[in-house]
Amino acid sequence: MMISPYYYQLLVIASINVIMALSLNLVTGCAGQLSLGHAAFMGIGAYTAGILTSVYGLSFAVALIAGGAMAALFGLLVGLPTLRLKGDYLAIATLGFGEIIRVSILNMKVTGGPFGLRGISKQTNLTIAAIAAVLVYWTMTRLMNSRFGRALTAIREDEVAAVAMGIDVTRHKVLAFVISAAWAGIAGGLFAHWFRYLHPSSFAFSASVEILSMVVLGGMGSLEGPVIGAAVLTYAPELLRGVSDFVSQHRMMFYGALLVVMMLVRPQGLVGTGLNGLRVSKFRRSRGLEQSGIDMVRRRFASAMKRAQRKGSPSPCVVNEQLADLAVRSGAGSSGTGVAGGGGEEHAGS
Repeated sequence: MMISPYYYQLLVIASINVIMALSLNLVTGCAGQLSLGHAAFMGIGAYTAGILTSVYGLSFAVALIAGGAMAALFGLLVGLPTLRLKGDYLAIATLGFGEIIRVSILNMKVTGGPFGLRGISKQTNLTIAAIAAVLVYWTMTRLMNSRFGRALTAIREDEVAAVAMGIDVTRHKVLAFVISAAWAGIAGGLFAHWFRYLHPSSFAFSASVEILSMVVLGGMGSLEGPVIGAAVLTYAPELLRGVSDFVSQHRMMFYGALLVVMMLVRPQGLVGTGLNGLRVSKFRRSRGLEQSGIDMVRRRFASAMKRAQRKGSPSPCVVNEQLADLAVRSGAGSSGTGVAGGGGEEHAGS
């Protein structure tokens, strides 16, 4: 079954947007650092890859890797000083970085200046864009299930507590920023070799806000949320074209109104916390069951001690034996035995 060129292009753009949303989600959703200049890394990767193929004649694969590496380098240079900031200060710093990159591209001769960069070969197709999106999603999954991902989650939840636990907060935040910038650079290379023309306005502040909207709409911190958010925000403006002539003419107004309604109805996003949230809820349920078992052991221990006191003071060995038997029968496991056993020895010692 052949796909029309219109829907084919939408699928390619959606795949590129998925990469951008996942890359920003690593910094904003997982590490809790608000970045408003993410489109600048996409622009760096796009212009690097486009110049290498159109001016220097390098292969598409090499140019794509070089674009990601150049964006990662800028991510390191920007992340080292700015990621020591927090909240609004970090957002303003990244916003300023994005505007610096845009103005620099606008005034450089090698990038074409205000006329843009032309003559880029069309190397990107749906297969390459989709494979790149799947690889980024798989890498994101592996990262978030690793020690590095758990450290980012700890930093997002409570940075002070993360420092107290021995986590190098600055190092983890900068590394997440570098990885995120590299993915954005690769997405920029795919973007450049699909549209074959680059202009600085494509990587302005509005593009960063659009990417952030994809992450927020899907659900920050989840793995599948940015994917769904990127797909919805890619197709939503196009779907509004076919509703009516009035809606088609004012589709961006309706598009913004839909986003506002969505944030009011479901502020946690379409997916919410996603798979991570399911894991957390299961963990909390298991901890709750474990705590209930420990409480049961404590209640039985208290009643056993009262009976023992009425009959006479038992020896520590007898008390510990009774505690072990209570813990095994209650199903609390080693945790229940440890808590109850400690209490028994303390009581017996007194």
